[in-house]
Amino acid sequence: MSGISPFRAWWAQRPPAAGAAVMATGIMSMGLHLVGAESVSRVALVLACAMWLALAADFVARLVLDRRQWAAQARTPGALTAVAATAVLGTRFSALGWQLPAEALLALSMVLWLPLLIPVVNNWKPRMPGAVFLACVATQGPAVLGATLAAAVTTAWLAHLSLVLFWLGLAMYGLAVPRFAWRQIAEGPGDQWVAGGALAISALAGARLLAADSARLYLWNDDDSGVLRTVTVALLVLDLAWYVVLLAAEVAWPRPRYDMRRWATVFPMGMTATATLSVATAVGGAWLKWPGRVLVWVTVAAWLAVAAGAVTAARATLRKTR
Repeated sequence: MSGISPFRAWWAQRPPAAGAAVMATGIMSMGLHLVGAESVSRVALVLACAMWLALAADFVARLVLDRRQWAAQARTPGALTAVAATAVLGTRFSALGWQLPAEALLALSMVLWLPLLIPVVNNWKPRMPGAVFLACVATQGPAVLGATLAAAVTTAWLAHLSLVLFWLGLAMYGLAVPRFAWRQIAEGPGDQWVAGGALAISALAGARLLAADSARLYLWNDDDSGVLRTVTVALLVLDLAWYVVLLAAEVAWPRPRYDMRRWATVFPMGMTATATLSVATAVGGAWLKWPGRVLVWVTVAAWLAVAAGAVTAARATLRKTR
């Protein structure tokens, strides 16, 4: 390690799935915003932005300086966290009224989407970990952001584009299911939660599409709205069922050791909370708001636990590097 700083050596070991930390922090910020904890929400947003900028700089540096390694990492499912993390931040920006940066992040997420999605899907294999569902998450992320922007800037074509992405995302989920190794429920290091998180972000996309409709846009007729409403509620029910199953598996087969993929546990937890609150508003299910609020604070507790594990692991790695 001569000539290389301990920090640079530690950073070089970072896997592509590190973008899940941005996703987890960004969606936690969104959930806190929905429950009115705005100050804490903005602190989380600043952290998410700082992590996103660091990972974006590394993404560009590898693309320019080490194209072979970049191409190898781009074929792994974790690479799709770049798309999802960008869309999550854009959605939070839009909620703050920052529509111009949100639009820029939507454009960036769409630019990244297919070039990263195609090689990842081409390298799918049987019995994959939960990260296989990131193909759905990376497709639904821009759908959520597009639908959010469509409502904010009153633009119908954004809503229609988001609807196409919504159905494509569900198709990606259907393709991923037979490739998922079901033993991961008991053995996975954290990313098995993406199996439920993908349904949660799909439900959030459906809720945002319903909320985007208005007298000015008139996006959907009664039949379209009915189908979208039914599918959105069904997705949330399935997501909550996954949440219960995965939580029970954590109790039955404890995995207390820190793993980078634990950020892929926090993100689905936060996405479930946000989806629950958003669906409650979109379909008029006021009773869903209190479990949504509870799930937000459960997400905060999980985020703090994983962050503490990340700091401890980083310190240990830096000491070994020195």
